[in-house]
Amino acid sequence: MTERKPYAITVQDLVTRGRDDIPAELVTSTHLIYNSPAALAFNSPGAQGFGVKRAGLSIPGSVMLLVGPGCCGRNTTILSEMGGYSDRFFFYIMDETDIVTGRHLKKIPQAVCEVVDSLAEKPSVVMICMTCVDALLGTDMERVCRKAEKEAGLPVVPCYMYALTREGRKPPMVDVRRAIYSLLEKQPRRRRTVNLLGYFAPLQDDCELYDILRGVGFNQINEISRCPDFAAYKAMSQANVNIILNPEARLAAQDMEKRLGIPSIELTRLYQVAQIHKQYQALAQVLGTTIDDSAWHERAQAVVRAVREKCSGTTVAIGEMQNGNAFEMALALTRYGFVIREIYANLGPDDFVYLRHLAQLSPDTQVYSNLSPSMLYYRGQDHPVDVTIGKDAAYYHEQAAHLSWDEDIQPFGYAGVISLLQRLEQALLERKHP
Repeated sequence: MTERKPYAITVQDLVTRGRDDIPAELVTSTHLIYNSPAALAFNSPGAQGFGVKRAGLSIPGSVMLLVGPGCCGRNTTILSEMGGYSDRFFFYIMDETDIVTGRHLKKIPQAVCEVVDSLAEKPSVVMICMTCVDALLGTDMERVCRKAEKEAGLPVVPCYMYALTREGRKPPMVDVRRAIYSLLEKQPRRRRTVNLLGYFAPLQDDCELYDILRGVGFNQINEISRCPDFAAYKAMSQANVNIILNPEARLAAQDMEKRLGIPSIELTRLYQVAQIHKQYQALAQVLGTTIDDSAWHERAQAVVRAVREKCSGTTVAIGEMQNGNAFEMALALTRYGFVIREIYANLGPDDFVYLRHLAQLSPDTQVYSNLSPSMLYYRGQDHPVDVTIGKDAAYYHEQAAHLSWDEDIQPFGYAGVISLLQRLEQALLERKHP
């Protein structure tokens, strides 16, 4: 009997094939998806962390009506137990007649009114979260929301928890970012105001990006997660520029440029110190100014040198359920002296910019897909590592040291590199001296 093994391919072999010949085993739209325990926490538009439901409540003062069968709300009951969410979720549970006839569409405006009337304080907006049922029914939810808005007397905005659109042009986590900024209305722009787009939680407080932006003249830096009220959220439309920190916010930024006239600049979350420096210099060029990041740059380099001295040769497995691009992080850590044995992540053409460099330094690094059915046969004990990054990687290697690296507060820039390396060192120390 032939031994069954999980599908894996080396970084070198991927680069040899090229970005236009990604193996079908790594392309989720070409095969059945295996929702392994490693993937369940994030492979869903209603995922843990900021899935569609929690993300849709980023607007201050908002509440959400989830419309769908009872099974689609199972994660929401867990989420609603988190602080600040228990009184913000409401449910319209669809029965078989709703699903067959679409009867629920006539009842949504009434349900919205009942939600608003039940609250002691009127919400700023009601978000309607739709499930795959309405994707299959072809529901015009924009029209339903307009009717509900007219009857309830406040904004009603649809957001789509459609797993079916994950491989399309507007995946759920892309479209929900557009939805949460859709209520912004055109206002006079303020030259010294900037919006940071991309995340539903703020950057870490010690992130140098704040000081850099203030240093080039932006005295008002807006993040939706730091808006204390609906008025502060609405004031985001006064920004002179949007800075995109996550590619999933590009659609939102394009919509804001079209409707509000706010241009955008994109920055990438990186863990390579040299590339962070280059990116800040490119930002300075775009803004027509200079940026002196030398103090932060030198501090990050010092931390890299110290960690390389202590941890060089440490073996690592990197997953995708963490705050970073698994392939870019693998390249950065390889350059810092770590040995990347395995990567578990969905692969896209844009990742080859990192893979080409990684192949020169660590050609035998193995790439797996969490969602491949062949992962049923994966046995972490057959290829142990010292430390894992990401909850999915931790699932595969129970005996290793673990760094989840998936907190709501977002690492970025030199501060993100320093935090990552310090936390890695701490995880390894705790494993050695529990």
